[in-house]
Amino acid sequence: MRLDTDELVQLISDMSLLDDIELSQIPDIELYMDQVTTFINDNLSHLKRNDDDRILTKTMINNYTKSGVLMPPKNKKYSKRHIILLILIYNLKQILSINDIRTILTPILNNLSTEEDDIIPLEDIYSTIIEIKHKEFESYRDMLGEKLDMLDEKTSKLEGENKDLAELFLIVLTLVAQADAQKRIAEKIIDTYFKKE
Repeated sequence: MRLDTDELVQLISDMSLLDDIELSQIPDIELYMDQVTTFINDNLSHLKRNDDDRILTKTMINNYTKSGVLMPPKNKKYSKRHIILLILIYNLKQILSINDIRTILTPILNNLSTEEDDIIPLEDIYSTIIEIKHKEFESYRDMLGEKLDMLDEKTSKLEGENKDLAELFLIVLTLVAQADAQKRIAEKIIDTYFKKE
């Protein structure tokens, strides 16, 4: 049951966390809502934890539009810009609230509907987040050995299955602690630099 660094890296690789939708794969034609949900759900289905999970629903799209993080469709059709934003929103909402997402996107994408006023072009934002995810995975893989050695030391007095179970438990706690710290830092930056009184 004990995981070594190679097994943990393989476990993460098997999850297909880096199977992103490339910009070239995003249709450059306008789609109806059903086509958008099908495209995103089909292409991001590997990220579902359970078969019943939905990556994107019509209700979600409507709620994103109402909350101001997604512009309304034009003649009930969604552009490539809509699809890119929906994928970004999906990635961001794993950590941030919809209000926080709106708060950080609004000053960068001054007018969601057009790219003319973007401080950073939406396609560049999308490409950058994919690149960052890949680099984070590489750096995480590099530090795994160190973390597992530390956890092995913490459980050195245990034996057999108890040691294995304790190590797996501590791996989960370590991941949760890292995610919590990173989430809190992101929220502090949003609260300090993006929210206006």
